[in-house]
Amino acid sequence: MFSPAPRIPEQRWQIADPPGWAIAELSLATGLPALLARVLHNRGYQDANHAQHFLNPDRLDLTDPLDDFTDLQVAIDLIHDAITNNQKIAICGDYDADGMTSTALLLRALRSFGADINYAIPSRMNDGYGINSRIVDRLADDDVSLIITVDNGIAAYDAIAHARDRGLDIIITDHHDLPDKLPPASAILNPKMIDAASPYRGMAGVGVAYLLAMTLADIYGQAQKLEMPMLELLTLGTIADLAPLTGVNRRWVQQGLKLIPHSQIPGIQALTQVSGSSSKKALKPDAIGFRLGPRINAIGRIGDPKAVIELLTTEDEGVALEQAMVCEQTNQERQAMCSEIQTEAIAWCEAYGIEQIRRDRVLVVVQPGWHHGVIGIVASRLVERYGVPVFIGTYEDAQQTEIRGSARGIPEFNVFEGLNACGDLLGKYGGHPAAGGFSMAGENLTAFRDRLSQFAHECLKPEDLKPLIEIDAEAGFDELDLDLYREIDRLHPCGIGNPNPVFWASNVTIIEQSKVGTDGLKLRLQQETLAGLRDLKAIAWGWAEYCPLPSPLDVAFKLRENEWNGNVSVELELLGVRVTAKTRSLERDRPLDRPLDRVEETPSPPTPDPVQSTTIPKRLKHTSFRHESRTYNCGLYAGEQGRELRIRNDRGQVLSVIKGSKTGLLGTSREDATEVVVSQPHFFSLIKAAMAALEL
Repeated sequence: MFSPAPRIPEQRWQIADPPGWAIAELSLATGLPALLARVLHNRGYQDANHAQHFLNPDRLDLTDPLDDFTDLQVAIDLIHDAITNNQKIAICGDYDADGMTSTALLLRALRSFGADINYAIPSRMNDGYGINSRIVDRLADDDVSLIITVDNGIAAYDAIAHARDRGLDIIITDHHDLPDKLPPASAILNPKMIDAASPYRGMAGVGVAYLLAMTLADIYGQAQKLEMPMLELLTLGTIADLAPLTGVNRRWVQQGLKLIPHSQIPGIQALTQVSGSSSKKALKPDAIGFRLGPRINAIGRIGDPKAVIELLTTEDEGVALEQAMVCEQTNQERQAMCSEIQTEAIAWCEAYGIEQIRRDRVLVVVQPGWHHGVIGIVASRLVERYGVPVFIGTYEDAQQTEIRGSARGIPEFNVFEGLNACGDLLGKYGGHPAAGGFSMAGENLTAFRDRLSQFAHECLKPEDLKPLIEIDAEAGFDELDLDLYREIDRLHPCGIGNPNPVFWASNVTIIEQSKVGTDGLKLRLQQETLAGLRDLKAIAWGWAEYCPLPSPLDVAFKLRENEWNGNVSVELELLGVRVTAKTRSLERDRPLDRPLDRVEETPSPPTPDPVQSTTIPKRLKHTSFRHESRTYNCGLYAGEQGRELRIRNDRGQVLSVIKGSKTGLLGTSREDATEVVVSQPHFFSLIKAAMAALEL
C-alpha cells in the first residue's frame, strides 16, 4: 500500500551568531553556564554591569514617578479632592485582561481610601474599544464628577472633549501610542510621553494604574497594606497583556510571581484553583500566559466583563469561586469556538492553495458565522502555520454587508502600515506593527485582498514566507540536564522582550514517536555525544499531522521539567526541525587535545604565532593551569588586532583567540592553523579556565 513520504514543518531558522570570547568573560562575571551567558549576550546584556542588573532587577534604580510623569501630581490632587468632597468617581476600563485588571486594581485601592467609586466597561459587541460619548453621558447623568480611564483614552479625543463639555474632570491612564493630537483631559498618564530612558517606559496599562494607586496609598498611609495585592493584579495584567518583561516590569513581575501562589485576593485564589495552577511554588509567566490570563481574556472576548471585575474585587470566597467557574466555562466555550473556526479556516486555506497564498504573500480569509471576539487568536495560529501575515474577518450581518476583522503580522510586515495602505477601503481600523483590527463594507473584500497583496509584495521576499524560529545557541544533549534547566530560572521572568531560551541540537535520531492528546506528538530522541549515546524525551504541540517525522533531524527546542511518579527529569519542547546537513567539517569540531601520556609542568619555549601580525605582540600576563587533569600554558598579549589569548598544550598546539572574535585559530604554526568556533563546549570551557587562571 502506498505511504506518503514523511514531511516536516516548513520553517526558517535564525540562529544567533556565536559571540566568541566575550561569552567567557560574561560567564565568569555572572556565574552562568556558557549556554546561558550566550543567551544573556543575545538579549543585549553584553557587559558585567548590565548583566548583573538584569539578573537582579531589585538593583534597578527607580526614579520618583512624580518626576517622570508631569501630570501625576495633578491626577493625585483631583482624586484626593473628589474623595474629600464625597464626589462620585468612575473608572472606564477595557474588556481585555490589561483593562479589567487595571479596573479592579483601582477599584480596590480607591475603595480602601473611602472613595464613592464605580466603573464602566464598553461592550466589545456594541461599543468597541475604549471610552465613548454614550458612556460619558451615562456617567454624567449619574452625577459622576471625575472619570479615570484605564488602558484606553489616549486616542478618544471626541469622547474626552465631550466629557469636558459636560463639566467632568477626566484623568487618562493609558499606555498606547500617542495620536497626533492629544485629547483635552485634565491629566494624562502615559509612559509613551516620558523620557525613553525611564524605567517606567514599557509599562502596560495596569502598570500605570499601579503607579497611580501606590502614589495615593503613600498619601493615605496604606502603602504597606496595599502593596502585595496590587502587585498580584499588576503581574496578572502585565503578563496577560504581553507587555515587555524588561525594566520595571521585570522587577515587579518577578516579585508578583512569588506572591500569587499565596494570594491575598480571593478571586486569584479561586482562579488558580479552577485552572490547576495552585502550586505553592513561585509561578512562571507561562502559568499566567496559558492558564490564568486566557480565562480572564475569554470573558472580555465572549462574556460579560463584570464577572472578572467581581472576581478580582470581592472579599467573599464563595462569590470568588462562583465567578472563577464562570471564567472557566467561558474559556471552554472560547476554546471550542477557536478550534471550530481554526478547522474551517485551515480547510479554506488548503482549498485556496498554499502556493497561491505564497504568491499573494498575505492571507485574507473572511467567512460568515465566526465570532469576532476570537478570530484574532485564530489569526495568530494561521501565522504560525503558514508564515504569512493574516487578515481574518467575519460578517457582522446576515446580508454580508459589513465585515469586522483582526490582523496578525510577521517581523518583516507592518500590520498598521498595511491597513493604512487600504485606508480608503476601510471603515475603522487601528493597530501597531504586529497586530491590528479593522472594519469595512463587504463589497470591498476583493479590492482589500488585492491591495494587501500589492503592499506585501513591496515589503516581503519569498524567503520571508515561512514561520521564523529564533534560536540562541547550539546545545548538545550532554549539556542538557536539570541543573541547566534550573539555572534558566535566573533569566526569568521570560516573555515579551526576554523570551525563553531556544536551543538547537544537530543530527538527532528519533527512537520513538506517537501522537498524544488531540494534536500533539510525543517522542524519544537520541544524540551521540562525547560521553556516548544520550536519550531525551520530547513533546511537540500541534505536530500530530507530521507523524511520523523522518530521522535523523536537527531539532530546535525549549527545555521543560517533567515530573512523573515523584521522578523529575528534563525534556524538550520541540519548536522546529530541519534536515540534517550531510557533511560537517571535522576540523571545526576537533577538540584541542586528547588524553596525553605526558604532562608538561613548566613553561615551554614560544611556538610559532598562528595569528598573522606585522609586529611582535606584547605579553601582558602568562601562567600555567590545570584543566580536566591536564596542564596548559596560557598568555594574554596586546597586538595590532587587540587583546589575544593563547593557550598551549604539551604537543605544541596553540589555540589563539582575539578578544571579541567568534572564531580562533588552532595549530602548531601559522601555516597549519585551522579556524575553529570558540563557543564549542570543549573550547569554551578551556578558554574560561585560562581566563580564570590569568585573573588569579
